[in-house]
Amino acid sequence: MVTGALFAGAVASNPARATMASILAIPEPAETIDLWPTVPPGAPSILPVERIEERSAVTDRPDRIITGVTRPRMALFTPDRPNGAAVLIAPGGGYRQEAFDNSGYQIANWLTGHGYHAFVLLYRLPGEGWAERADVPLADAQRAMRLIRHRAVRWGLSPERVAVMGFSAGGHVCADLAARFAYASYRPVDAADALSARPFCAAPIYPVVSMDRTIAHAGSREKLLGPNPGAALEAAHSPHRTTTPQSPPHFLVHAEDDATVSVENTLRLRAALRAAGVSVDTHIFAEGGHGFGLARIAGMPVAAWPELWLGWARRMRLA
Repeated sequence: MVTGALFAGAVASNPARATMASILAIPEPAETIDLWPTVPPGAPSILPVERIEERSAVTDRPDRIITGVTRPRMALFTPDRPNGAAVLIAPGGGYRQEAFDNSGYQIANWLTGHGYHAFVLLYRLPGEGWAERADVPLADAQRAMRLIRHRAVRWGLSPERVAVMGFSAGGHVCADLAARFAYASYRPVDAADALSARPFCAAPIYPVVSMDRTIAHAGSREKLLGPNPGAALEAAHSPHRTTTPQSPPHFLVHAEDDATVSVENTLRLRAALRAAGVSVDTHIFAEGGHGFGLARIAGMPVAAWPELWLGWARRMRLA
């Protein structure tokens, strides 16, 4: 499906909705949940040093990035009027860093305004010395899904209705989890690991998908797979090649003028999902570039994507 200017200005036109300024404000998480009870699996002998850098010059509009994640965790944001569903959010950053404000906390703030519990995933970065580097983000995502389900009663959630959403390289985390949710990326550590890591539904947004060097985002590919991956390794970590009929329904968004991650990534994933018989809603916009999230959509047709996702989630009966 190719969408057009269906939503531009809709937030401002409806007084019942939060203003975009309030959505883009960054709240403090209600809780932080560590993924692993001790040092995460595959730790290097010298752990990376966690660093957070502020990139924004606007005091009330932070745009922080994190590197050196040694304590993978989720930041939980809770809604005033919960609908019983949750979304796990994977920020982007080319597997070199994670832009957890722009493609994490802002997204969580928007979702809580619509009743969703939102969990922003700060996952380990694969190029920072971890063993089995290519499976490190997947392991953290699988563990996160299982922990949410294991503690669902505590948060008043339906254990089944846990979705995943990811942006850019976080879109690869999202799509990889949706394709390889049952893959044994780590040894079980507690009772949570007996639960399924399959998302209820998945929304990779301008995602990195293919590791084929002809269309791959070169930086993400190198960080995930190393400098000279073989064909088998490329295939194993390209979600369009690991999708199965058991993959959950997908919602895909990309802009054709994305100069960072080729729209061909989304098109290949769509084709694979359709071939597997998996339900997929696809929204390709002529303009939008890369990394638009919520902060960079004003006045463009791509501003439709948040409302389109909300409608799709209702149709999927996520909420």
